[in-house]
Amino acid sequence: MNKQLRIVCLGGGSGGTSTLLRGLKNFGFHLTSITSMADDGGSSGRLRKAYGIMPPGNLVSCIASLISDENKELSELLMFRFPGSKEENKILDGHKLGNLLMLAEMLRTNDIYKALALVQKLFGVTNADILPATDERTKLSAITVDGRRIHTETTLDLALYAQPLGLKKIYLTPKNPKVNQKVIDSITNADVIISGPGDLYTNQLPVLVIPAIRDAIFASNAKKIFILNVANKPFESKGYKLENFIQAFISHLDKFPFDSIIANNNYSIPFPKKYHYDYVTYDKQTTKNSNYSVIEKDLVNTKLPIHHDEHKLAQAVVSVIQNNIK
Repeated sequence: MNKQLRIVCLGGGSGGTSTLLRGLKNFGFHLTSITSMADDGGSSGRLRKAYGIMPPGNLVSCIASLISDENKELSELLMFRFPGSKEENKILDGHKLGNLLMLAEMLRTNDIYKALALVQKLFGVTNADILPATDERTKLSAITVDGRRIHTETTLDLALYAQPLGLKKIYLTPKNPKVNQKVIDSITNADVIISGPGDLYTNQLPVLVIPAIRDAIFASNAKKIFILNVANKPFESKGYKLENFIQAFISHLDKFPFDSIIANNNYSIPFPKKYHYDYVTYDKQTTKNSNYSVIEKDLVNTKLPIHHDEHKLAQAVVSVIQNNIK
């Protein structure tokens, strides 16, 4: 591989795309992260509602994950959350410093791309593009397995609805949001496109179902990789196996867009009792005569087994790339 490969990562979340970016940042690739603008919870959601801005949280998490290892303190500073135990400081409670920096620059310039460029410059993140999936805020909704319609990303993410029996399908409002040409160009020019890890219905699909992004992915000749989650999130994907993830993509996109799947095969580390998670497994019979290949590796983060280990994951991705791109 003589040229610098361009890798596009789709999704979001502190334990998802950020983990992947942290692992890949030292391999010399040009990385692009494209994250959903449907986030309406936590610090991002409060700022989005209070100031009418695009939610900055996932964007900031991606920037923090790309800060050099030598400047770990800067990464921690960007992700620092203010405490608010007293009445006088409750207004700052839970806000992430990086979110406030993004807010200030978005208000000053009225331009999310200028805000991203400045924050990346301040924290020394070069040779990477952090992009919002849309140029307008979106609202995430879903239809549950039992046929109810529920609304907002927070409601889906935290299962804040009665008798959460699981999700069947998600959709965005507006259905066809505006997508910046930078996003389309990054997908068009990519050598590798990766979705995952991350929550299926609240991080991955909210990016992939956007019509302009979906069409660009299917039109691309890039190597396309899906990273299967290590663990299933309660209520959102409880009991899911690989085939359930694949079917969810087909239900939303009409077909499965990836040619390679990277899956964890280490199920030996028990989850902490406070997490009601289970490992994602798959039936090898389902992959026979398929249009995709499954690469199995030990990907578990031994300190927090519901997540991938960033270094193991990066090595698995690099191995797939080396075996498929010359």
